[in-house]
Amino acid sequence: MTNRVRRSMPLLPISIVMQLTDLTARQIRYYEEHELIRPARTEGNKRMFSLNDVDVLLEIKEYLDQGINIAGIKKIFDMRVQPKLEMAEPKTVSDAELRQILREEILQTRSHERGGYRSGDLSRFFH
Repeated sequence: MTNRVRRSMPLLPISIVMQLTDLTARQIRYYEEHELIRPARTEGNKRMFSLNDVDVLLEIKEYLDQGINIAGIKKIFDMRVQPKLEMAEPKTVSDAELRQILREEILQTRSHERGGYRSGDLSRFFH
């Protein structure tokens, strides 16, 4: 049996989890209601927590101590689950293409006269 399997086995009742995390039963149930944790249930409908659940609860507690609210914690957890778009292969743009893009933006800005890029700030791109 691997360590990963052992850590995900629901072994701990809520009373033990309360002692390990210094959280109240109400707090733990609240985090379950918000789907931050998903403890297993016995046939008698008692919650059973894994070591991974305890780690998540400790992490939630740490985020709360840092001043992050439940909505923020949910977003942090959702970002872990979603595919990482930031890790996608960046598009490579040649110097010539970059100069062309910047020229077009400058021309559009000048035609609208709404400010935007100052030509002095972009002069280093044009040789």
